[in-house]
Amino acid sequence: MLLLTTALLCISVSASPPATYTNPLINQRADPHITKHTDGFYYFTATVPEFDKVILRRATTISGLSSAPETTIWRRKSSGVGSNQVWAPELHYINNKWYIYVALGVANEWRIRAAVLEGTGANPLTATWVERGLVQTNWDTFSLDMTTFVSPNGTRYFVWAQQEPSRTDENSSLLIAAMGSNPWSIRGPAVTISRPTLSWERIGYKVNEGAAVIIRNNKIFLTYSAAATDANYCMGLLTANANADLLNPASWTKSQTPIFVSNADTNQWGPGHNSFTVSEDGSSDVMVFHDRGYKNINGDPLNDPNRRTRVQKLYWKPDGTPDFGIPVADGITPVRLRSAISTGGAGTNGAVYMRFLTSATSGVGSGTGAVSLAETQFRLVSPGLSGGQGTVSLESAVRPGWFLRRYSGNLLRWEARVNSGTWNTEASFLQRDGLLVAEGQEKGVSFEAVDRTGNFVSFGADGRSLTLVNGGQEVQRATFYLE
Repeated sequence: MLLLTTALLCISVSASPPATYTNPLINQRADPHITKHTDGFYYFTATVPEFDKVILRRATTISGLSSAPETTIWRRKSSGVGSNQVWAPELHYINNKWYIYVALGVANEWRIRAAVLEGTGANPLTATWVERGLVQTNWDTFSLDMTTFVSPNGTRYFVWAQQEPSRTDENSSLLIAAMGSNPWSIRGPAVTISRPTLSWERIGYKVNEGAAVIIRNNKIFLTYSAAATDANYCMGLLTANANADLLNPASWTKSQTPIFVSNADTNQWGPGHNSFTVSEDGSSDVMVFHDRGYKNINGDPLNDPNRRTRVQKLYWKPDGTPDFGIPVADGITPVRLRSAISTGGAGTNGAVYMRFLTSATSGVGSGTGAVSLAETQFRLVSPGLSGGQGTVSLESAVRPGWFLRRYSGNLLRWEARVNSGTWNTEASFLQRDGLLVAEGQEKGVSFEAVDRTGNFVSFGADGRSLTLVNGGQEVQRATFYLE
């Protein structure tokens, strides 16, 4: 059996509370877009497998969207624009009206263009919708996946995917333009800010599409998707300074490797076409995306209906850039466990995280190379493997099926699950309020061993091992904060 230890990861961070959800959120809904409006509702739209309508849902929580009733606000037409594909709608609120940007096709033709619907009314599910037509861009060529955002200087921009006439061997590039006199027009010629020139962007199809923008830490981060819509589908990242000239292609820096890809360990394939929203308390960023739960597809991936909507918390690195991690396994999303042990004095934002380590000499959990976000994420499985009320088991996010277990005396390590009564008990804990209670500090949690009353999970004195300690003596070491 592969033996495991646990280590502390010390980094400087800006912490935010956990944002936990259960995946998949909505089955058979691709290209998902979730936005939280000022009325307190989350609004959801996405591509349906039939490619024949625009749907909306709303709920007061992200999880509530899973079972929220669905309203069709626009249907495929019998002829002309909108008589074939209906792809990737996005809902935005601009100048006191609702707008849906959606790619529409024409029956019996390969003619897909970005179009706009306008809705009047407080609730977009019951609003009066009218067609505002196609967005007139530089060229009358294949275009789709239009999104919009407002820069810190107050300018509203559109970003979309379009085939450039001079690059017909490629499917689509990313273009940007400022909004024109209304939300269905652009001002001036658009400029190209990204083309599918990297090898991972050109697998199956040569694609840059599905842009989404999040603005944090004086930077504009623009994600996009690339390659064919099978297991090769993945996400890339463009970055610009918040005060830069966004219409100058030189303002954008492109990551040379994908930032979100398929993961065999978690069985998530082809993650992409994302959007961003915020958690219910507004304190955490949440990424919304689609993927599939299997790798192999028969025929054209677009004809496979099982892309499903997923959500997971977006984390941030100490340098202020986003950390997308991995597409986590189905079920409840994981959290990070930050120890109450401080690595710095007053006024610092030092943090100590539990980390998944194994005795392997290379690869995940080996302790070599840069630590990944997923190595510091763990799922709190409730009830725990022992099945007792109030119990939890801690499962690795990077290696699903590996749990924290008391294997000898008070010593703990991560092991692949062995489904026996004794093993399950040794891998189960009672989640308690944090033993460390200090005025003005956040509320923590502590984990008491099911089979050793009064003994709690703690970091050892070496800063690497995990052990059980007497909760009355080591309250700080036995207290964690969830992120």
